[in-house]
Amino acid sequence: MQGRATIRRSVMSSDLQIPASFPKQSPEVSVVLPCLNEEVTLAVCIEQISKTLQEHRIDGEIVVSDNGSTDRSTEIAENLGARVVRVEARGYGNALMGGIKAAHGRYIVMGDADNSYDFTQIPQFLEKLREGYELVMGNRFRGGIKPGAMPALHKYLGNPFLTATGRLFFRSPCRDFHCGLRGLTRSAFDRMDLRTTGMEFASEMVVKASLFHMRTCEIPTTLSPHGRPGKSHLRSWHDGFRNLRFLLLYSPRWLFLYSGLALMLAGSAMTVWLLPGPRTVGGSVLDIHTLLYAALAILIGFQAMLFGVFTKVFAVTEGLLPEDPRFNLFLRMFNLEKGLLVGGFLLVVGLTTAGYSFYLWNRAQFGPMNPVILVRLVDAAMLAITLGCQIILSSFFLSILALSRK
Repeated sequence: MQGRATIRRSVMSSDLQIPASFPKQSPEVSVVLPCLNEEVTLAVCIEQISKTLQEHRIDGEIVVSDNGSTDRSTEIAENLGARVVRVEARGYGNALMGGIKAAHGRYIVMGDADNSYDFTQIPQFLEKLREGYELVMGNRFRGGIKPGAMPALHKYLGNPFLTATGRLFFRSPCRDFHCGLRGLTRSAFDRMDLRTTGMEFASEMVVKASLFHMRTCEIPTTLSPHGRPGKSHLRSWHDGFRNLRFLLLYSPRWLFLYSGLALMLAGSAMTVWLLPGPRTVGGSVLDIHTLLYAALAILIGFQAMLFGVFTKVFAVTEGLLPEDPRFNLFLRMFNLEKGLLVGGFLLVVGLTTAGYSFYLWNRAQFGPMNPVILVRLVDAAMLAITLGCQIILSSFFLSILALSRK
């Protein structure tokens, strides 16, 4: 069967529908090119893709997802037999989602239209997809980055740091999170339910593949300097921060739970150490002032942990994160009744301690007291009362979120 890149009518993003089934006449693979004023390089990319599909007898189509080009990009694409999809909502993620939703193939291969990627590698991506892999990533660091193709800031700091962060947070096997040449199955795309609209779309795809335990592999990919005139569409610090923010928000354990737990444990250790009395370290005396800061660390850490739990429940409820069996077990174990019991106990302890401090003040006829003793009692009472109230209120809120999930 000869490879084909059929010409079809241009469609608006509002017309896009994901096909429920793939009839026999549907192509095996759709090559999606996000496009924004790429008239200088688009023709080279389309011709290379068409030639590759024909030489390897691959039944495929080329979909150019135009994101508001004001040059001749759409005219060039249609003249060369590509199908143009016009996506009005701006953004790299929007362009790719619009193009993929309009694609007819069982497999999707995507790549930038700036002539920086080698589309003769499409058969390698398709071979892995046929083997059962759901996401096939290119790896520019293994394949080779030609001189001038990637700024030193991206090559030695940005990409390695963001990739290492993603691998740590999500245990992903991918070693190049932001390679623009990649392939995936249509069913994997549907399961991912991708939401981001900008450059972080690339990270979301890899993260979702890891969270859903999809079969993933890499192919060494070469990167050449882009052929478009002017600067790249990528904004280094802005897009880098958006990607980092996305990784943090999609991993509430690292952003809130682990950091909060570390802060709470440090504050608790310091509180237990200082409650009996002042401590001397290297000639410096640590007393009630340090004790108050330790209590503050406990409260902030506990609040961060609670926020991590709330974020996780909300993300799962909204479909941003998949179900987590271990987290579901925690929610079943920590129900409203247990939360009220624990919170109530701490509240009673705190009020009792506060009552005892008031009793001592009464014995002193409500006059001056030794602050070393009084502040320690008040600190312990304040800590227990605050934690008790937080647990009680959080238990009610978690119960509301659990009702929403059901």
